[in-house]
Amino acid sequence: MIGGIDGHGSHVLNYDQVFDQAIERLHDEGRYRVFIDILRNKGAFPNARCFAGHNGPKPITVWCSNDYLAMGQHPKVVAAMEEALHDVGAGSGGTRNIGGNTHYHIQLEQELADLHGKERALLFTSGYVSNDATLSTLGKLLPGCVIFSDELNHASMIAGIRNSGCEKKVFRHNDLAHLEELLAETDPALPRLIAFESVYSMDGDVAPIHAICDLADKYNALTYIDEVHAVGMYGARGGGISERDDAAHRITIIEGTLGKAFGVMGGYIAADAKIVDCIRSYAPGFIFTTSLSPVLVAGVLAAVRHLKASSVEREGQQASAALLKALFAEAGLPVMPSTTHIVPLMVGDPVRAKAISDILLAEYGVYVQPINYPTVPRGTERLRFTPGPAHTEAMMRELTSALVEIWDRMELEIRRAA
Repeated sequence: MIGGIDGHGSHVLNYDQVFDQAIERLHDEGRYRVFIDILRNKGAFPNARCFAGHNGPKPITVWCSNDYLAMGQHPKVVAAMEEALHDVGAGSGGTRNIGGNTHYHIQLEQELADLHGKERALLFTSGYVSNDATLSTLGKLLPGCVIFSDELNHASMIAGIRNSGCEKKVFRHNDLAHLEELLAETDPALPRLIAFESVYSMDGDVAPIHAICDLADKYNALTYIDEVHAVGMYGARGGGISERDDAAHRITIIEGTLGKAFGVMGGYIAADAKIVDCIRSYAPGFIFTTSLSPVLVAGVLAAVRHLKASSVEREGQQASAALLKALFAEAGLPVMPSTTHIVPLMVGDPVRAKAISDILLAEYGVYVQPINYPTVPRGTERLRFTPGPAHTEAMMRELTSALVEIWDRMELEIRRAA
């Protein structure tokens, strides 16, 4: 036990009890998170092996990976990583300033800047770090800055804004009138930054980028867009929603990830050279951390170059998402409206969401994680499916039948066709 009674007979804080109570609260609310023990099968995604709850590996199908296009399995990516490993070894050896600035890093930053039509790009170890480090540093570089944040922004953006020390004004999700109201009431002499996402990954909806940029122009505000769920996925070359909507040139800073559609790991920003230089020179989250392994960077480099030239993966993914939405709707399952590749299925209760996930895995070999608070608001717990180009129609029909059986078993509502 940590804590108890001191030498004077006085009670002292029982640390064990504090930690026990913290975990117990999660169990009581039905949102204690269990990490699955799996290995993916190289070259055979979405097939994987699960090691939890039984003897030896059990074949499963993965339905919730953010490796949306299976680029983490692509032969070009795997080959590039193997080549880099045998060429330069495993790690980067240090921060970018001390031994960790490899030719791979420089090449990838050039490719990412080109992808978004920006002068420069800057790599980080993850999308979370790129948001946190960039937003917090921007706020410190702009005295008196007011940051306008969409209410559904990712936790990493919220953390960066909080760490900036700036005044934050939260506008209702995609609500342009509310955003303008907040902009109009702010002192025009103060720096202003509008931070938002392109694809909101839990609901699958999209920001009105041009309309937000119109307001930014009107009120002299900078714009910061998180494209982590869109880069590689949209646009002729995978530049995201901002490329698809011909809006990238209007955005001050574009942030993205290398761990989702590009299939490997890392995060980045792309912007004018002077802004990137400021973040590079001032952001502790960039300066004081070991750079990405050149092996990882080589893999991303291959993925970015491939997806700039190939739309086959994007088209296959969109077709899969459209089919799964249609099958869910046809079966009467509560699929949420989504205009993107995200297919959310509403449950509305954390305990039931976890139970459905457990049944799918144990009885049907289907892996999909429940999404609970704080990722989504309480009462909107859901299952979030991300069908990819390698998910077949047969897999989708089997999944739909499994969900209908479980919905019936748990006496949940199904909207039966008349």
